[in-house]
Amino acid sequence: MSHELAPVGIDAFDEQVYRALLACRAASPAELAGGLSTSSDRVVRALDRLHARGLVGRMSGVRRRYAAIDPQHAVEALIQKRSAELGQVRSAAAELARLFEAARGGEAEEVEIVSGREALGRWFVRLQQEAKEQVRTLDRPPYALTTANPVEENAMRGGVAYRAVYAPEALEWPGVLDDIRHLVAHGEEARVLPGLRLKLAIADETLALMPLSLDLTDVRAAVIRPSLLLDALTHYWQLCWEQATPLLTSQPAADDGSGEGAEEDGPAEEDRLLLALLVSGLKDEAIARQLGWSVRTMRRRMSRLHEQLGAVNRFQAGAVAARRGWI
Repeated sequence: MSHELAPVGIDAFDEQVYRALLACRAASPAELAGGLSTSSDRVVRALDRLHARGLVGRMSGVRRRYAAIDPQHAVEALIQKRSAELGQVRSAAAELARLFEAARGGEAEEVEIVSGREALGRWFVRLQQEAKEQVRTLDRPPYALTTANPVEENAMRGGVAYRAVYAPEALEWPGVLDDIRHLVAHGEEARVLPGLRLKLAIADETLALMPLSLDLTDVRAAVIRPSLLLDALTHYWQLCWEQATPLLTSQPAADDGSGEGAEEDGPAEEDRLLLALLVSGLKDEAIARQLGWSVRTMRRRMSRLHEQLGAVNRFQAGAVAARRGWI
């Protein structure tokens, strides 16, 4: 059995699981274990490691099924992490590509339309790889591939800042909240905004990617280069960010000198998350499911927070919590 991914830190059995998953559209741990003549538990551990490395993603809306991330993207992200020299080569390749486009007929169009899930995925990866300072996103379902983003964590390690505004609907998809928690722990700034109707990704001030519809049967997206349209989308993103509610924070909010900053006896991280999810508009059942609680437990925790805040309903609780720096 070949072991070609060893240089990027993937052991032989994990590579075997990855290759088996590449050979099918999607599979459960039990299905993979049957084909590999091993135990489901061993396959689950391998899938967890592969997911952490950005090689596989959990299928949206389906429990315990996984899909392989396109190796052209996922393995490339691992190579980027391991080798700064390849990063320099990639920058040179991007410059050569611009020269190639210019030779074929002048400057690239300000707006380019791309079609298909794979093309959308490739452009999303490219946009993040070309970012030097920051990536800003508006995120909502449905998802063209999987909910995982194999590039973001590596980009943040390289100094690229990520700020994301999520629609409440995104938080109801299996695995998304756990992914956000992980990314926030590594530096992402996350907020939630009810009523978010579009998806958008912006790299620095130079490139944007925007799906033209939420219909996954006809995936088309606009690649937008510096122009008035890019300026307008950047301004729209800023408006959404200012109206959105912080979802998770890697550290408690700092006191701003007004006397209304975060309190030393503020809530635990799970209670902060509970408040943010309530303010975002999620229903009690969806919040309880995301936090792994029963609805009864969730409501009991909310009642206790109401008492701490002196609030009579969730909307008042959200307003008071925001003033205190709890969310």
